[in-house]
Amino acid sequence: MDWVTGLAPGGRENFNACLIIVDRFGKSVRCLPCHKEETAMNTALLFLNKIISTCGVPKIIISDRDPKFTSEFLTNLYFMLGTKLAFATAYHPQIDGLAENMIHNMGDIISIFCAYGMKYKDHEGYTHDWVTLLSAVQLWKNAVEVQLTEEFSRKHPVFPVSLVKPYFQTEEDKFPSMKKNPTPPEIVEAEDSPFPVKKIIKARKIRLNGRDQRQYSVRFKSQTADKDKWFAKEAIPD
Repeated sequence: MDWVTGLAPGGRENFNACLIIVDRFGKSVRCLPCHKEETAMNTALLFLNKIISTCGVPKIIISDRDPKFTSEFLTNLYFMLGTKLAFATAYHPQIDGLAENMIHNMGDIISIFCAYGMKYKDHEGYTHDWVTLLSAVQLWKNAVEVQLTEEFSRKHPVFPVSLVKPYFQTEEDKFPSMKKNPTPPEIVEAEDSPFPVKKIIKARKIRLNGRDQRQYSVRFKSQTADKDKWFAKEAIPD
């Protein structure tokens, strides 16, 4: 991640810089308009609101030795998020070449919109604020046309992203950590217990059919503990 600075003021907040973030795994690019004078706290909040909120917490962030990232605040923020902050060296500059080239390309593209001031005039004569064009630039850079194999040669190479999303057969497969509602315990009726009651072992309170109910664990005469059963109060055998 790096900044493109020296831009003409754009947007309602007069942004004069752009924070470019490259995903090394998916090769996607995010362009976030900002100010050159942003503090470390504001930069961290921008990253939190625009990146972490939509893409999740990265395992590692690679950046050059910019004061914004060497500040104590960002170091503590990354520590709390469980993110490792890796500093680039002269031997391993920026983001090992991949993101560095992409950042330079994005910087050149964004600078085109600022070449003659804050406004850019398109082929139809309309003028645009460069900040409003960032979404289109980002979409253009992230668009991919796949090279299909012979098996799929008769299919169109451009298709909705929903078709390549992971397939989940059930909701449990999609959300493995989702809490499942416990199966209501079986209520044993008095006539199902042929042995006389020896004593009540313990009691519990459960939620059954939307109502709180108290149950009692009953031990029967001539029976071991593994034969204990739960009864509602009114169903305890005499």
